[in-house]
Amino acid sequence: MSTFDDQLNKVRTQQGFIAALDQSGGSTPKALKLYGVGEDAYSNDDEMFAVVHAMRTRIVTSPAFNGDRILGAILFENTLDRDIEGKSSSNYLWDEKNVVPILKVDKGLADEADGVQLMKPIPGLDELLAKARAQNVFGTKMRSVIKSANADGIAAIVDQQFEVGRQIVAAGLVPIIEPEVDINAPDKAEAEAMLRENLLAKLAKLNDDEQVMFKLTLPEEAGYYQECQDHPNMLKVVALSGGYSREEANRRLAENHGMIASFSRALTEGLSAQQSDDEFNQMLDASIETIFQASCT
Repeated sequence: MSTFDDQLNKVRTQQGFIAALDQSGGSTPKALKLYGVGEDAYSNDDEMFAVVHAMRTRIVTSPAFNGDRILGAILFENTLDRDIEGKSSSNYLWDEKNVVPILKVDKGLADEADGVQLMKPIPGLDELLAKARAQNVFGTKMRSVIKSANADGIAAIVDQQFEVGRQIVAAGLVPIIEPEVDINAPDKAEAEAMLRENLLAKLAKLNDDEQVMFKLTLPEEAGYYQECQDHPNMLKVVALSGGYSREEANRRLAENHGMIASFSRALTEGLSAQQSDDEFNQMLDASIETIFQASCT
């Protein structure tokens, strides 16, 4: 079997969740601040990314972080270009930790229009996908955001996500389609109804061999995306924490049977640069275990 087939089999059959370690330019200072590293610790982007890579390296090399409970980890391109313990980050994850590497490919969000933020254009995507394949990356992730229940905006988001998603499938990777519904949207449930309708319509048009994943905000109604989960083209539906605390995100996730976590901030909540390695590893282990348990319902 190829590496891709081994990775596909793991994601399809094993229990666990996906760790989101893909904070990029705009979200990195906030992630570092929560980790106990202030902006005085770096003076430019290169230094900032070096500091956050050290944080990610500490997480990934921890004995608590391995493929027993973690299916995959989402990286961003800067991390893909760096090494962990002498190996490229993606190969370290797969070879040493049995964790499937996934790459964030979007370039951030466009300005809000029609109640949504589409993705900015992604120049050089084919080249990036080829680089990812060469480094044994399994899939990709790309995020856009729904701020309110606007039918035109939500249709545009899903159109864009699937258009790029099919390009990613054609390159031999599995896309994670992520149309996030803002947890603070005043009409969140209505937005979710519009989103589900659009997602199912697009799923119905995929060819038999086009496999995708969804990354969705935990819904107001438990089990709301079950029809998406059951679709033959769906590999996994994963949940983002979206600003919920880890406790609240886990509670909601446990109510959505078959959905698994793909948490970022909720995964690293409570971790600190000031902790000893023992304290850090114990905190990370406890965090991983609660998210794993919520993902196994």
